[in-house]
Amino acid sequence: MSDETCHPGRNTRLFTAAFCPQCQFSFVPERPVATCPSCGHSIKVSADHNGETEFRQPAASDVPLTSDGPKASMANEVDELIGQQLGVYTCDALLGAGAMGRVYLARHRDLHRKCALKILPPSLAARDPAYVARFMNEGQAAAALNHPNIVTIHAIGEERHYHFLEMEFVAGRSLRELVDDEGPQTPVRATALTLRIAEGLAAAHTAGILHRDLKPDNVMLTHQGVPKITDFGLAKRVVVNSKDDQAWEFVGTPPFMAPELFEHHPTTTASDVYALGVCYFYLLTGQLPFAGDSLNELIQSVVHDPLPSFRSFQSAIPMEMAECATMLLAKAVQNRPQSGIEAVQLLEAVLGQFEDLESLLQKAFANHPDIRWKRQGHRYRIDLTFSGGRHQTAFVEPSDHAAADRLLRISSVCCPALSVYFEPALRLNSEILHGALAIAEIEGEAVFVMVDNYPLSTVDPEEIRRSVLEVAHRADAIEKLLTGLDLH
Repeated sequence: MSDETCHPGRNTRLFTAAFCPQCQFSFVPERPVATCPSCGHSIKVSADHNGETEFRQPAASDVPLTSDGPKASMANEVDELIGQQLGVYTCDALLGAGAMGRVYLARHRDLHRKCALKILPPSLAARDPAYVARFMNEGQAAAALNHPNIVTIHAIGEERHYHFLEMEFVAGRSLRELVDDEGPQTPVRATALTLRIAEGLAAAHTAGILHRDLKPDNVMLTHQGVPKITDFGLAKRVVVNSKDDQAWEFVGTPPFMAPELFEHHPTTTASDVYALGVCYFYLLTGQLPFAGDSLNELIQSVVHDPLPSFRSFQSAIPMEMAECATMLLAKAVQNRPQSGIEAVQLLEAVLGQFEDLESLLQKAFANHPDIRWKRQGHRYRIDLTFSGGRHQTAFVEPSDHAAADRLLRISSVCCPALSVYFEPALRLNSEILHGALAIAEIEGEAVFVMVDNYPLSTVDPEEIRRSVLEVAHRADAIEKLLTGLDLH
């Protein structure tokens, strides 16, 4: 850290913080802005220095953000790397930009592989040599981590004054983008994702490494839905002035920081667990547990306000999962799991023997590109194309029973339940070995539906695949026999 940051009262220019109450994003604008660069919500920057939190002149780790786009970097010279060679790397495209530098999709010349190249711009490195040392040290520490839920760091170095980390390229989206695109996840899916993240965190804690800035933006999802934590130890450091005009520094992103960090306690493994709890809350509800109209209000809410009731966000969240999130988010450090290891144990106990449905479907249809599926609320729609050119849609969803008795329901609509079809439908039903032909009301219309149920606690991917194919084939055959059409 630079001397100026360590001693903020010495020849330091003050910036007033801009804070977005919509997404709880705090930043320091280069010039007056009317909208949040993260979400586009209308904001205002306070002009007075009384009562509002102020950010001091940022170091390299605290790059001011412009109004030109989300998390835009000041280091324009780094843009020139696109399409250029940097040592053994060719930078093909910009993946993202933020206060920590820029990340490029690159190709390794010798190994012929894609990678993500995180680069600290030279102008920022020159302003804060201490940050460069931290960037390199944390990169070296994180490179020692080898875990399926952690983005692997392959190399660290410097080329033409560009300090870089070569990382595993994850061709997917972040946890934040997942919730932005799909909304809150099903409780089991949210718990399973959080468990996988906790396992990565446990591996880091076992190696003596803290994350310091765990949040949905720092968790990438592969196309197979596997979460991978990135940016270990590279949290943004910010020096602030509080209402009593006392300057202090915090590390991280305020909505994900544990209460003790705002009371000047050091970051610990339990602080990382709190951030994990915020991520879990976000996956379950699509919201952050605490918010405020200013950074000071947010801090006060995190430190003092009780955790909102999960029922106010989503009534379908099981009690055991709500209690688990509550424990991860305990304000008192001693009431929280003390490390990623303890968080894993807690989440495993809650999840029990239930593998989340999305993971089961990914395994069931991984080698079947002709079968497409997507989540629709609490159920999954599966579109199938048969060799004869006919199509059929099946649905897979968990029942509403208690966790121990929950069933997996696989269904497919055959045709309208017209009285003229009743007699042949009854004859067909007597010939079906697995499942049954039933009548259901869908959008006010009575229809024949092919249905099969399995205990969710014991079902496996192969059983799901076979059952979906069988239910869909039978439903299509019944539709063709009774109507001669191909509508479902």
